Amino acid sequence: MRRRTFLKAGTAGVAGLAGCIGGDSGGSGTDGTTTDGKTADTTARTELSGTLNVATYSSFVDAPSSSPGPWIKKQFEKKYPKATLKWQTPENEVSYFLQRKAQGVDVNADAYVGLNVDHLIRIDEKLGNRNLFVPVADALSNYGHVKDELTFDPKNRAIPYDTGYISLVYNGHEVDDPGTFGRLAKPKYANKLIAQNAQQAATGRAFLLWTVHQKGPDGYLDYWKRLKRNGVKILGSWDAAYTAYSNGERPIVVSYSTDRVYANRQEGVDMKKHKVGFLNDEGYANPEGMAKFAGAKNPKLADAFLDFMLTKEVQAKIATLNVQFPATDWAKPGEEFRKYAREPEKPVTFSYDELKGNVEEWVEQWARQVAR
Repeated sequence: MRRRTFLKAGTAGVAGLAGCIGGDSGGSGTDGTTTDGKTADTTARTELSGTLNVATYSSFVDAPSSSPGPWIKKQFEKKYPKATLKWQTPENEVSYFLQRKAQGVDVNADAYVGLNVDHLIRIDEKLGNRNLFVPVADALSNYGHVKDELTFDPKNRAIPYDTGYISLVYNGHEVDDPGTFGRLAKPKYANKLIAQNAQQAATGRAFLLWTVHQKGPDGYLDYWKRLKRNGVKILGSWDAAYTAYSNGERPIVVSYSTDRVYANRQEGVDMKKHKVGFLNDEGYANPEGMAKFAGAKNPKLADAFLDFMLTKEVQAKIATLNVQFPATDWAKPGEEFRKYAREPEKPVTFSYDELKGNVEEWVEQWARQVAR
């Protein structure tokens, strides 16, 4: 449950916080069978081959016992026995590929797992008409199962594969659930809250955007000034903030509404110290997406991989290991999720079009007036 940080924009790249596979691989009839009588899926399994290079953030692959990456590799290669999946985890994540594209250098990867709307906005601002990723939804037979409310790319490049909901996590031994944004800023909760820096942490930026959504572009800074006067502690990353919370430095932290799933897996954890609070019955949806690189060396295998990631079994496993909710309507992560994960009554988020041209200004204004 390590959370990725946003990378500051600059010469190195991006500010940032995964039926008809392969298209025309053979003739087919209206019943979904190929001209030689095999189903399109069976043909894909036996004919698709080669190495598929998939880039992602490191904890998707190397967090001990809880990363989806190794399981995904094993299952994908089992389904496509002539294919080999190789993970790439560049230090600068998607920024690395943005920089290469901007320099006219081959990105040397087929797909990327771990995009969010901020990444897409920055990519489009930096590259203009040059495409780092290409639209892929029409090539995926399982795309119809993606929840409409989680789609965040109007160009259908980034396909959601999971989502988290930003919430409060609090120690029920020490504080009650604030319940509303207004009460969180009251003296009762003075020096109780830990948040993350919106310039550096995905959770911090999402929480900031949640306050903009709630208070409006003209009111969110006033609200943050109230939080600052009330003693909010701002740390650089989710790791730092959650560690401070776990060590008892403050009884409330900005985190994810799946926190109790994560906590339940730790030996001897007091679950009353891991209560989830939704402000105004809301939670800020922070979906993650995957996409195919323009110029992918193995484009049909990339399509097969993205479609594989949306299957019922894989969606359930990603949710379980990545401690996030599935992005599809048919995945069931199991009893643990049913018992411990919480979804907000009123999920909220900003669309690509709402954030484009605004998000960086909101963050910069926040940094000047609140974080300094």
